[in-house]
Amino acid sequence: MSEVSRPAAPGAQASRAQRRNALHPGAWWLWSLGLATAASRTTNPLLLGLLIAVTGYVIATHRTQSPWSRSYTAFVKLALAVLAIRLVFAVFLGSPIPGTHTLVTLPELPLPDWAQGIRIGGRVTAEGLVFALYDGLKLATLLICVGAANALANPARLLKSLPGALYEAGVAVVVALTFAPNLIADVQRLRAARRLRGRPDKGIRGLLQVGLPVLEGALERSVALAAAMDARGYGRSAEVAPAVRRTTAVLTLGGLVGVCAGTYGLLTAEGGTYGLPVLLAGLGAALAGLWLGGRRSLRTRYRPDVWGVRAWLVAASGAGVAALLILYAAYDSAALHPGVVPLTSPTLPLWPAAAILLGLAPSFIAPKEPS
Repeated sequence: MSEVSRPAAPGAQASRAQRRNALHPGAWWLWSLGLATAASRTTNPLLLGLLIAVTGYVIATHRTQSPWSRSYTAFVKLALAVLAIRLVFAVFLGSPIPGTHTLVTLPELPLPDWAQGIRIGGRVTAEGLVFALYDGLKLATLLICVGAANALANPARLLKSLPGALYEAGVAVVVALTFAPNLIADVQRLRAARRLRGRPDKGIRGLLQVGLPVLEGALERSVALAAAMDARGYGRSAEVAPAVRRTTAVLTLGGLVGVCAGTYGLLTAEGGTYGLPVLLAGLGAALAGLWLGGRRSLRTRYRPDVWGVRAWLVAASGAGVAALLILYAAYDSAALHPGVVPLTSPTLPLWPAAAILLGLAPSFIAPKEPS
C-alpha cells in the first residue's frame, strides 16, 4: 500500500511563507548605502536631520527583536559621540573658518615654529562652531545610515547570498558585523542581572565587573563558531587548473583597479571622457573574476533568498535618493552646503527634501518579518 502524504503543519507552512516573503538582506544594504551617499553630498543640517528621521521611521516599523536589531541604538550613540568630539576639537584646536563673532577666548598654548598652522586654545568663534557642527553632523548621519543596515539585514542570510568567490571574506565581515550586536546584548543582559541582584551596574566599578564576563562570552562564542565551521567542512575548495587561478587573479585585481580609476575619472573634471568606459570595463572584469573564483567553492545554498520585486523597489528607493541629490548638487550646490561666513540660518530646499522622502518607501513596501 502506498503511503498517504500528509499535509504540512500550519506552522511549517507559515514559516515557508515568511521565508518567501522576506526581503533580501542585500536590498536593505543598498537602501542604506544610498541614503549614506546622499548624506555625503550635503552639509545642510535640515536635510541631514530629515535623513536621520527617515532611517529612524523605517527602523521603527521594521525592526525585530533579534540581537543585531539592537545595534541601531549603539550606532546612534556613536554618532552623537563623534559629533561631540568634532565640536570639542573645534573649540580647543581651532577651526580653519575665519569668524567675527567671538564666543570665548581660551588661553592659547605657545607652539614651536615647526608647528605653524596648528594652535591649541585661542579665539572660539560662532562661525567655526557652526562649521564643525555641520561637518560632524554629516559624519554622524553616515554612521546612522550604516547602523540602519546592521539593524535591518540578517547577517546570516546576507552571508548566504554572497558569491562563492567572496564567501571566505564574507564570513570574516559577517562575523565582525555580528560581534557588535552580540556584545551589546551581552552587556544588557549582564547589567540587568546585576540590577536584579542589587549590585551596581554603572560607573568604573560596574564597567570592570561587567567587562570580564562579556569578554569571556565573546571568546566562547568565537571558539564555538570556529568549531561549528570546522564540523561543517568550511574551507574546502575544488581543484582548478593553475591557468584558471591566474586568470581569476588577473581579472579580479585588474577589474578592481579599473573600477577605482574609472570612479576617480568620473569625480574629476579632466577624466570625464575616459571615466565611464574604464569603470564599465573594470566592473565587467571584476564580475568575470568573481564568477571564475566561484568555481573553486564547493558550497551549496539551502533555500536561497530570492531577489524579488520588493527588493528591487527598496534598493531603487535608496539609489534614487542618492542620484537625485547628486544631480541637484550640480544644479544648486549652495542649497546643499549652506555658508557660515557670513553666518546665516540654513533653509530647507524643497526638491532635495522631497527626494529624501523617497527613502520612506521601504516602510510601505518591505514585508514585516516576525520578531
